[in-house]
Amino acid sequence: MATANFSLQTKDRKRLMKDRLVRWIVSFGGLSVLASLIFIFVYLAYVTFPLFSEAKVSWSQGVEISIDKPITYSAIDDHGTQAAFVTSNGEIIEQSLRSGQQTLRQIPIDAVKLKAVNNNGFIVIDSKQRLAFIQPKFQWQPEKGESTLELELPKGADWIATNAINTSLVTAASDSNQTTFAMVDDKGLIYLMWQTADASMTQPQVAHMLTTIAPLGSVDEIVLTPDAQTIYARSGNELAVIRRGESDLIVRELVDLTAPNDAKAIGLKLLSGAHSLLVEYDNNQVWQWFDVVKQDARQLTSIRSFDFKAPLDSLLPEHLNKGFITVLTDGTFQSNYTTSERVVLSSTLPNQAPVRTSALSNNNLYALVLSGDSPYVGKIDSPHPEISFSALFDKVWYESYPEPEFVWQTTAASDEFEGKYSLVPIAFGTIKAALFAMLFAVPIAVFGAIYTAYFMSSSMRKVVKPTIELMEALPTVIIGFLAGLWFAPIVETHLPAVLLLLITLPMICLTAGVIWYLIPRQYTSKLPSGLHPFTLIPVIIIAMYLAMTYSTDMEVLFFHGDARVFLAQHGIDFDQRNALVVGFAMGFAVIPTIFTIAEDAIFSVPKHLSDGSLALGATQWQTLVYVVLLTASPGIFSAIMMGLGRAVGETMIVLMATGNTPIMDWNIFEGMRTLSATMAVELPESEVGSSHYRLLFLIALILFSFTFVVNSLAEWVRQRLREKYSAL
Repeated sequence: MATANFSLQTKDRKRLMKDRLVRWIVSFGGLSVLASLIFIFVYLAYVTFPLFSEAKVSWSQGVEISIDKPITYSAIDDHGTQAAFVTSNGEIIEQSLRSGQQTLRQIPIDAVKLKAVNNNGFIVIDSKQRLAFIQPKFQWQPEKGESTLELELPKGADWIATNAINTSLVTAASDSNQTTFAMVDDKGLIYLMWQTADASMTQPQVAHMLTTIAPLGSVDEIVLTPDAQTIYARSGNELAVIRRGESDLIVRELVDLTAPNDAKAIGLKLLSGAHSLLVEYDNNQVWQWFDVVKQDARQLTSIRSFDFKAPLDSLLPEHLNKGFITVLTDGTFQSNYTTSERVVLSSTLPNQAPVRTSALSNNNLYALVLSGDSPYVGKIDSPHPEISFSALFDKVWYESYPEPEFVWQTTAASDEFEGKYSLVPIAFGTIKAALFAMLFAVPIAVFGAIYTAYFMSSSMRKVVKPTIELMEALPTVIIGFLAGLWFAPIVETHLPAVLLLLITLPMICLTAGVIWYLIPRQYTSKLPSGLHPFTLIPVIIIAMYLAMTYSTDMEVLFFHGDARVFLAQHGIDFDQRNALVVGFAMGFAVIPTIFTIAEDAIFSVPKHLSDGSLALGATQWQTLVYVVLLTASPGIFSAIMMGLGRAVGETMIVLMATGNTPIMDWNIFEGMRTLSATMAVELPESEVGSSHYRLLFLIALILFSFTFVVNSLAEWVRQRLREKYSAL
C-alpha cells in the first residue's frame, strides 16, 4: 500500500514566511497604535506641564554706586541693561548695569520737592508752587546693546500753576491728552487739577480745578487712578472714595479699612488696571479691595489677604497682570498673584544690607533692588502666574464681580482685561450636552436594537440595519448646520408643540400598540410579517401634524400668548440655540453608534439559548429579558459607553447648535460651551506658548484622559458581565 504524503506535514517555507510576515505586520500595527497613544499623552502633558512649574528669578550684581541723598524714584529698562535713580535734590543718576558707566544730570529748575508716583514717574514742585509730572522713558539702542534714558524736562506749558496752594500731598496721572494732579492742602481741601495738552501754549497756565473738603479731616495718603476719575484719600484706617463729577468732586463712600485683627493701614497702591486697591497693614499683611455691586450701588469691599513673615520694605504692583512684588525687610523677594492667590516665586536677596529702593521693568521681566550701594538685577521667569489649581477648579472672586464665580473668559476688548480660566463651566457644558444627548439617544437606540435583532424579520433587518449604519457616515457638520439654522427656529416657533410631543409621543406609541393588540387577530394577521413597525408611522405623523398645527392655540391657552415671555417671568431663560436642540442633534448622531454595537450583541446571542428557554415554557418576552438581554448585556453596555465617548468628544454639533456660552445652568432652554468646542474655537486665536495656549492643551489632555478612563471602565465592566453570564 502506497504511503500518502499530507501537505500539512511537509515543510512549507513560503507559507511560513507569509505567516511570520503577517504576524509581524499585525504586531507592528498594534504596537504602533499603543505607541501613538502614549506619544499623544506624553506630548499633551509636555505642553501642559509648564503651567504648573515654579517661577524663578536669577540675580546678577552691578557695579557699586554711591548715592548720598535719599532716592525719590528709581527705574529699570525692559532689557535689564540700564537703571536710573532720582534723588531728593533733583539729581538723575543713570547707570549701565553691564559696564557700570554712570551719567549724572541735574534737573535745571528751582525744585523744592520731588514726589514719586508708583512706577510711572515723579512730580516736581518748584518754589512757585507749580507742578510738573516727569515720566522717564528708556529707548533701546540696538547698536549699543543697551538702553538710554530719555527724560523730557518740563517746559513753560508743561507747568500747572496752583495759585500758591500750600500742597501737603500730591499725586498725578497722565495720558496722551492731559496730565491730572490730585492734591491736599494744609487746610484739608482736596483738589483735582488738569490741563489739556495744547501745543500753542508756551507759558504755565492755571488748570481746571475741582475741589471738595476732605471728609476725614487730615489726610495721610492720596492715590489717583490713571483715568483721573477716582481719588482715594486715606486718614488712618478711614478711606474716602471720591469720584470726579461735572462741576465738583463727589464723595461716593467712606470705608473702614480696619482688618479683622485690628491692624492699622499704612499704605495704598493701585493694582494694574486700577480696579483694585492694595492696602498694606502694620501686621505684615496686604489686603486686596475692589468695588462690588451691593444693593444697586458700588461699594469698596475687602476680598482677599496675603500674609508675609516680615515687614514690607517695598510693594511694587506689576504692570501687565494682577500680581505684585514685595521686598521684605529680612531680604526676601517675593512675587504674589492676587487672582490665583498664590506665591509665584520667593527668593532671598544676595545682599542682606538694607534695601534703599526697588523698581520693576514695564514688561515685568526685570527687577532692580539697590541694597546698600550694590544694585542687583533679578531676571524673572514667571510665564504663567495666573494659573493654579484653585484658579482652574475653584470659584474665584474677580474684579467687579458681585461674588466668587466659575468663569471662563479668555479675551476682551480692554487691555486691562484679566484672563479668567476656570475649567469648570466648560467641563459642566460637556457633561450637560452629553447627558441630554444620551437621554435622547439611548432609549431609541437600545430599544431599536432589541426590536431589530430579536423581533424583526430577517428580510426587514437587511434593510433597516444598513440604513441606520449609513446614518453614521453623515458628517456632523451637516447635522450641526441643520440643527442650528433649521431645527432651532422650529423649536423656538413651536415650543409648546415640541414640549408636548416629548411627553405624549411615547404615550401615543404605547397606546397604538395596545390598540393593535386588542384588534382581532383575523385582521392583524393579514399584514405581512415584518411590516408591523410601519403601522406606527402614520400615528406619529398625525400626532406631530396636530401638535404643530395647534401650537399657537396651546401657547395662548397655557402660556398667555408667548411661551418665552412666560418662561422669563418664572425665571427661566430661553435661547434659540439651547441644550434641547443639542440633545436632539447630538442624539441623532450618536444613535447609529449605539444601535449598531447593541444590535450586533443581541443578534449574536446563540440561538440555542433562546430556543431552549422557549422550549422550557418561557414566553418570548421572558426569554428576551432573562436570557437574551443578560447574555448581550456586555455588548449593550459597551455600546452605551461608546456612544458616551462620542457625545463627549463631539465638536461641530455643539459648536453650531448652541450659543457657546460658558454658563453653569441645567436649564434645558439655555446653551453651553463644551471642552471640545472651546478647543476648536480658541486654538487658532491663542498665542503659542501663552497660558491660554497651554490651557487648551490641558483641555485636550482632560478629554484624552476621560476617554481612556471611560473605555477602561467599560472594558472592566464588560469583562465582569461576560464572566457573570458566561454560564448561560
